[in-house]
Amino acid sequence: MAAVDSFPLLYREIARSCSCYVETLALVGAVYTASKAVTLLRDCYSLIRLHFIPRLVSTKDLLHRYGKWAIISGASGVIAKAYAEELARHGVCIILITTDATSLNDTVRVISETHGVEVVLLEADFCHGALTCKPIKDVIKDKDVGFVINCLNYSLDVPRGFHEISEDELWQIVNNGVSSATLITHLALPGMAERRRGAVAFFDHLSHALRYEYGHRGVFVQSLLPGNVSSERDDAGILSGWLSPQPHVYARHALSTLGVSHRTTGYWPHTLQVGLVRCLPEWIWVLGSRVMCGTT
Repeated sequence: MAAVDSFPLLYREIARSCSCYVETLALVGAVYTASKAVTLLRDCYSLIRLHFIPRLVSTKDLLHRYGKWAIISGASGVIAKAYAEELARHGVCIILITTDATSLNDTVRVISETHGVEVVLLEADFCHGALTCKPIKDVIKDKDVGFVINCLNYSLDVPRGFHEISEDELWQIVNNGVSSATLITHLALPGMAERRRGAVAFFDHLSHALRYEYGHRGVFVQSLLPGNVSSERDDAGILSGWLSPQPHVYARHALSTLGVSHRTTGYWPHTLQVGLVRCLPEWIWVLGSRVMCGTT
């Protein structure tokens, strides 16, 4: 009975001796919770400022703010075509660069007839090296090029391991991906810097150095990291829904972020996806990506 009676007393003594530690832990917890709340509020503000406010205010005068002409490389891709349509809707003339010009004849005709802008189609295979640059130089000479949109496509037709990719495919990816973006941007940047206006958008991670080098010279450099965008072959449904928009929907959202953010997904549901992925342990999203790609 004495042991039972002494337990409350023992508990009170322990609680009294540990009260300072409990208060310290409570303070640490409060600070941690407050920091997470501030981070959440900051992310919400960034989301609204980047993806919603630019679409609510008056439409940007892209033609006078950046220039009359836009160069779009990798033009056979669905996002590239959608960008061409969206820029043409704002009165911007288009230069499409692709490795297969015949596949874009209908696209050129539709854009030109629908929006009344001039559209130039160039076939350029950068596997041929520096000789590919001469036709591009001749076309952009004396043109007010205000946009360079590098729609690079590093994806494979069939997802597979890196060791399963042939050397020819790797060279093709390097030449028509990295090389084309680098050389086309190199050809257009001098004119942009001289006019002190222009915009360069990469669908990859190559934009940071250019942003620091040319930002103060009036050239806005943006890195776009989109999530899944539906292709023309996708059926209506999950793939073309809220998280995987149609190309023209993505292009309209992404273009509204130009001049606002140097690095963005371009589409606010994709930004939410990125935020969610950052909250998950690495092994979960790696496993999910493997399941989505059908690899092991």
